[in-house]
Amino acid sequence: MSIAWLLERMQQWPERNAIVWHDQAYTYGTLVERVQAWADELDRHDVGPGLVVTLEGDYSPNAVSLLLALIARDTIVVPLTRSVEAHRDEFIAIAEVQVVISFDDEDGWHLERRALQVSNPLTRNLIDSGHPGLVLFSSGSTGKSKAALHNFTPLLAKFQLPRHSRTTLTFLLLDHIGGINTLFYTLANGGTVVAVPSRDPEVVCRTIAAHRVQTLPTSPTFLNLLLISEAYERHDLSSLDLITYGTEVMPASTLERLHAIFPKVQLLQTYGLSELGILRSKSRDSGSLWVKVGGEGFETKIVDHVLWIRAQSAMLGYLNAPSPFDAEGWMNTQDVVEVDGDYLRILGRHTEIINVGGQKVYPAEVESVLLQMPNVRDVAVLGEANPITGQIVTARFNLFEPEELGAFKRRVRAFCKDRLASFKVPVKITLTEDDQHSARFKKMRKG
Repeated sequence: MSIAWLLERMQQWPERNAIVWHDQAYTYGTLVERVQAWADELDRHDVGPGLVVTLEGDYSPNAVSLLLALIARDTIVVPLTRSVEAHRDEFIAIAEVQVVISFDDEDGWHLERRALQVSNPLTRNLIDSGHPGLVLFSSGSTGKSKAALHNFTPLLAKFQLPRHSRTTLTFLLLDHIGGINTLFYTLANGGTVVAVPSRDPEVVCRTIAAHRVQTLPTSPTFLNLLLISEAYERHDLSSLDLITYGTEVMPASTLERLHAIFPKVQLLQTYGLSELGILRSKSRDSGSLWVKVGGEGFETKIVDHVLWIRAQSAMLGYLNAPSPFDAEGWMNTQDVVEVDGDYLRILGRHTEIINVGGQKVYPAEVESVLLQMPNVRDVAVLGEANPITGQIVTARFNLFEPEELGAFKRRVRAFCKDRLASFKVPVKITLTEDDQHSARFKKMRKG
């Protein structure tokens, strides 16, 4: 059993709280009992090893214990949350799901079988190996979602090394590699995962205060929303001593404001990909965007200013796209970086770089400046084709209060005059009332 070690470890802490869901605590003892109950239930429904099973839910005690039971049973698990509801049928078809188990808001469940044979050779090979699997879909923030198939066993191996026990808020979703990492790190070390009913800043801060949360793993986009909301002023966040951020580039101005407001909280940049897992990381300091990444089971190299990674926990491949790995197992992350000794500064995805007459513009750098403007709630910077310069810089703004577009354009250009090189200043400026982030709180820069 690939997670026998984890279940044995969890049995050592029967009285400790494992999960807080709907403000109610559930102990490790309860969770272990539910894993066994699920094993019996799966027997009754003839859900055996090698079946592809979708788990539709969040961090409820039933959903988490089912996840553990499915891994122990060597099934291929496809976690899906409501954030991908619009793509649900498409994802289920790509993964060739044979059993769907869905949870409602009260943690009740429903099981549906689908008469389907698995034909994808990657999945078939994993089934034949007798190992459990995991399918994760990319956010699709820069294109079509890709389905990464993992052997769950090496993905979980790093959690066998005991580390610190912490109370952690489950901000990153269960169908996200960061959410999987948060869950298993916490359970493997006898900590408590605290679920939230929504990712609204007010709800998050209230939950941190109510359950004395120590760790908040999140994204720069959410942290910007948190700063805007000022919800941190209305709740006691004194228990919080670590905020980790990843999934996208952190604007320097956002990090500076965050560090000023939370001077005693460690701010740690993380790095991971659905295809590779989460690397260990160390920020130079809480106010720095320079970070070391790597750790046991990961190798890194820089080729033409782009980060490449080779990982023992790498996925087996995409179910719906060509493999991104070269012949030696290295993956081009597409992340452009600067290097200073052992530290990296991530500048942005190669595919998002704007080329203005041969000059490179990194969207996050421009966004960092624009977010400092009065009345700007959010902004997304992207490139647009231009027959003369190749591309121009465009900026799409959300404002707190309405402004006349012509006057706002003049204000933007005046603000940027002494803060950005002329080729980085947005040429095209638009206003929108739509959110510019995905359900996973990642900036969307699609045109």
